[in-house]
Parts: sequence; C-alpha cells; structure tokens
Amino acid sequence: MHRAGFVNIFGKPNAGKSTLLNALLGEKLAIVTPKVQTTRHRIMAVVTEPGYQIVFSDTPGIIDPKYKMHEKMMGAVRSALEDADVALLMMEAKDNVEECLAMFDSLKLKATCLLVINKMDVLEQAELDALIERCKAWGKAKAVITISALQKKGLDVLLKQILEFLPESEAFYPEDTLTDRSTRFFVGEIIREKIFLLFEEEIPYHTAVLVTQFEEKTTLTKISAEIIVTRETQKGIILGEKGKSIKEIGSRARVDIEKFLDRKVFLELHVKVRPKWRDNDLYLKEYGLI
Repeated sequence: MHRAGFVNIFGKPNAGKSTLLNALLGEKLAIVTPKVQTTRHRIMAVVTEPGYQIVFSDTPGIIDPKYKMHEKMMGAVRSALEDADVALLMMEAKDNVEECLAMFDSLKLKATCLLVINKMDVLEQAELDALIERCKAWGKAKAVITISALQKKGLDVLLKQILEFLPESEAFYPEDTLTDRSTRFFVGEIIREKIFLLFEEEIPYHTAVLVTQFEEKTTLTKISAEIIVTRETQKGIILGEKGKSIKEIGSRARVDIEKFLDRKVFLELHVKVRPKWRDNDLYLKEYGLI
C-alpha cells in the first residue's frame, strides 16, 4: 500500500513552521530568522521514501493584512487550506493557547488536523501535560504532538501520525523532486534572510530581492541581484558607510549560496528604490508575490 498526500503547515508568524519544514526535509529550503513574517511565499518540499510521498508546504504566518503584499501572503495561506490532506496546526509551548485555538478555528479547515506544540522543552512537564490536555479538549485535532523543531525532537512521532492519516495514493512527483521552486528563488531568499538578520526594526519588511542574472560558467556561477527598498534613506542604510553593509550582506549570502549550489559563486548586489512596491500589483508580480 502506497500513501501520498499534501501536508500543509499553519500557524502565526514565528511558530517555527520553516524550521520544522527544514527538519522534516533534512535540508535547508525555507529561510529562518527570529523576526516575524520572514516567510512570504508558500514553499513546497517533497519527501519521497519507499511506501510514501509527503508533499509539505510551509505557509506565511497568519496575520491581519496591512498591504497588498500581506493580502497576497494570506492568499497563499488560503490556497494551502484548500488542498491540504493533513493540516499541521503549529503553536509554541508558551503561546496564549486560547488565542491560538481561536485562530485555528477561524481557518475553517476541512482537512485532518494535527496540533503540533513546538519548543516543548521550555515548559516543566506538569505545565506541558496541562497544555496537551487543553489542546485535546479543543476536540478538533486528531492528535496533539509535542516537538522541538530546532532540536529535531519528536519528529519521528509526528511523521508516524502524518502517515496514519495520509491517503492511499500513487506519488505525485518523480522521486528526485525536492521542491517546486527554482534555484533562482532560493538564491533570492538567502539574500533576503541576511537582510532580516543584519538589520533592525522595519528595514527588512520594506525590502524585496530580485535575482536579475544567474549564469553558470565553467568555474563559477555569476549572480546579480537587486535589493528593492521603498525610500532613499533605506537605500543609504542597506549600502552603509562606504558600502560596508551591502558588502556584509553579500559576503554572508555568498557563503550560503555556495553551500546551496555546491560551487563557487560571484555575487553582485545593487539597491533600487521603488516607493510603495508593497501595494503595487506590477511590482508584486515581478517579485514573485502574485
């Protein structure tokens, strides 16, 4: 009997969805930072083993949209709600449980739900047991599973539960498929991750990354990318004094891109100002957000 299906991960920003996706896949596909709203796209990852194929989707954190970009992000969440065979509803152990359960209620899910409590090790056992009981009493999850996505604890139990509820089906993708996204996409995401990690406050939320050149030469891959910001002052911050900041973004990103591509990389970064790009359909389309 072969099982295959779509397992989509939902939760508020920073619940650990991307960390969980990477841990289940055994590869770093989704970028991870301590800041909320790091994930803007729905990222699909395929795990194929003898007897089953799981098509995981990491989705943007659930938020109240303030820009067209946010609306598109929530559109990605809605499409993931529609095609899930199994929904992983993810919360952190120290989150407000009533708020999380109300948010999960608002999703109006039709799929089989598994409630996943991340960062299980931050609570004493008695507190964790009480939290598990409250989540079970909610009554809408087929199982409540505690994990630590970062430490890869409890993932075997989670995988076993997923497989129990996965439909009988042939595989959807060839067995060597890892993701539906292009290499260019992941290069842009790696650069964006460095911006999130290096800059404080609102700067990362005003930036997008567009890979304009991706050329594989014999000895290395030549990559050019534009960092898009909304104001001239932000451009100055991204560039830094005598170009110090953009050099730091570039050197950090290049290390990870070389690891990802497994070859030498020449990376060139430029900064462009495009006012109000987060509310402009044309720009959102260009940056792959539509």
